[in-house]
Amino acid sequence: MTHPSTNFLTGVIEGFYGKPWTQAERVTLFDWMAGWGLNTYVYAPKDDLHHRALWREPYSAEDADQLAQLIRACRERQIHFVYALSPGLDIRYRDGAELDRLHARVEQMLGLGCTHFSLLFDDIPDHLEPQDVERWGSLASAQCHVANAVFSWTRTRVPAARFSFCPTAYCGRMAANQLGGDGYLAAIGRQLSPEIDIFWTGPDIVSREITLAHVRDLQTLLRRKPLIWDNLHANDYDGSRFFCGPYSGRPLELRGMVTGLLSNPNNELPLNYVPLRTLAEFACTDRAWDPRRAYLDAMREWLPAFATVSRPIALEDLILFCDCYYLPQEEGSEAEALYELARTLVSGDSPQWEDDQAAFARQATRLRGVCDRITELRQRPLFHSLFRRTWSLREQLDVIERYLKFKSAQRKECTPVGTFQMPAGDRRGMVVRLQHLLRQHVSGDRTGLVP
Repeated sequence: MTHPSTNFLTGVIEGFYGKPWTQAERVTLFDWMAGWGLNTYVYAPKDDLHHRALWREPYSAEDADQLAQLIRACRERQIHFVYALSPGLDIRYRDGAELDRLHARVEQMLGLGCTHFSLLFDDIPDHLEPQDVERWGSLASAQCHVANAVFSWTRTRVPAARFSFCPTAYCGRMAANQLGGDGYLAAIGRQLSPEIDIFWTGPDIVSREITLAHVRDLQTLLRRKPLIWDNLHANDYDGSRFFCGPYSGRPLELRGMVTGLLSNPNNELPLNYVPLRTLAEFACTDRAWDPRRAYLDAMREWLPAFATVSRPIALEDLILFCDCYYLPQEEGSEAEALYELARTLVSGDSPQWEDDQAAFARQATRLRGVCDRITELRQRPLFHSLFRRTWSLREQLDVIERYLKFKSAQRKECTPVGTFQMPAGDRRGMVVRLQHLLRQHVSGDRTGLVP
């Protein structure tokens, strides 16, 4: 196994929407990272008011001390601490005093020991006020002016400071829709200092794959290698799900075409063990990349965290459970097999109905058993991260099983069972896919299920 250069950034962006991690959780994260060879942590929680909404205001003495503790904790573990600021919601590009306010924030962070910085212009309106249009001509030009000025000012104080930038169009779909205006990314590539890294999430915000061809075209457009902000395991857009599958959909050769791979993962820190463990393996491995193998290896390492007060959870049962919460666009192989079995039974296409029904019942029993034992986890933060999801999965398994029993008895209609949930729009995942196998119908005063 080879370890990446310290110039190649690998690690974590705390960049999600929702409750930021606690200090204790971040220290746990840093311990994981140090043990696995990950070298970069980016502080960018959207709901730190001083990161985004109150970017002009300095941190209080208490908050500054908390940040100083994080910076020291990273330094002790040889992890780069990158402080990110997101002024794009309301910055007045034409107002020179805004640069002074940005410098003041950087100055405060320098005083706390931070030496690496990022300016983020993601998830903001993609237009300028008329006065800024007159001055700059385009959003790209205005943003590059600000970023270059802050970068140059910071380098006068810390010559080795590393600096990164998140564009408003930060994925292929946004660029295709001309977010930021016509030619936005090309202008960023031309005008942004070549020493500044540019974040990119891939073809989409949550990219199933990031291909070499995609990155090669992007390099030409940006005139540099991109820095990957990877949302593969992010779940802030769908709180009913989490993703504990492996780092996947990226070829090993990608490592030579980007300046780093940084994961913006699940909001719940305890659920990120396998995603980050496999990212670290991907960054370092010198053998062919097999995501499923890496997942199974990481699951074996994670199993002790599932110690209970009574009956232990078997590794194979934990794998079945976690396969139901694998990756945004796919289930793990065992969960996919269970779904296909349920789909075949519900549709009536099974050539061996009784055997398949019995097989589904066995798997459902295994999953319910895991859900029951999760309530007895000794690590309560892990339980708190899981329990709402376990109820949803268990409920839907019960609904499917009861329907199959009614169908087996050749009843034309089923009586009300369980709690019926409204369809979840276009959201996906194992629970919703199971829900979509059956739909509600209302006839007079009777409510039932039909395939």
